Amino acid sequence: MSRIKRMVLTAMLISVGIVLPMVFHIVPAGFAGRVLLPMHIPVLVAGLVVGPFYGFFAGLVTPLLSSMTTSMPAPGVTLYRMMVELSVYGAAAGFAMRYIRTRRLIADLYISLITAMVLGRVAAGFAQAVLLFGGGTFAVGVWVAGYFTTSLAGIVLQLIFIPTIIITLERGGLIPARYKTTKKEGMQEWQSN
Repeated sequence: MSRIKRMVLTAMLISVGIVLPMVFHIVPAGFAGRVLLPMHIPVLVAGLVVGPFYGFFAGLVTPLLSSMTTSMPAPGVTLYRMMVELSVYGAAAGFAMRYIRTRRLIADLYISLITAMVLGRVAAGFAQAVLLFGGGTFAVGVWVAGYFTTSLAGIVLQLIFIPTIIITLERGGLIPARYKTTKKEGMQEWQSN
């Protein structure tokens, strides 16, 4: 994929990362953003599709631009924590997709997604500990509850929709195929469906 195409896709995914949370925040009580994590989806897609550098950039810029234009996330600790978390998501997803090669796209996607999700949440926990507590006492139970339990619905949503998005983009020819199949293999797969 050319550098220009990577830049255009990154800009498009950053835009989606700003608009999608606005749609989710229409739900009353504002819990949808904290629970369903809509901003994470385009950043993870960016890392998986355009690579670690552009994924990192998308993760760093998306919450910042969203905060500046919509005040979501709120400026301050939440914004900085999300910038750390999402930039690690984008970079980790990109590096994982670059180096993990199981010969099965779906396996590559799930391994890369889970790796990025864990690393991003750990980085966000460290960032929050430093920002809120200056490196002092930080309750691991609170971190687990905040980053895994509360956002479980969002994690499930990401694990369902992101591979579906990537596979659909690949099958539609909008992104390059990860693994080339011969005509015979493609025909056998098509006949079995």
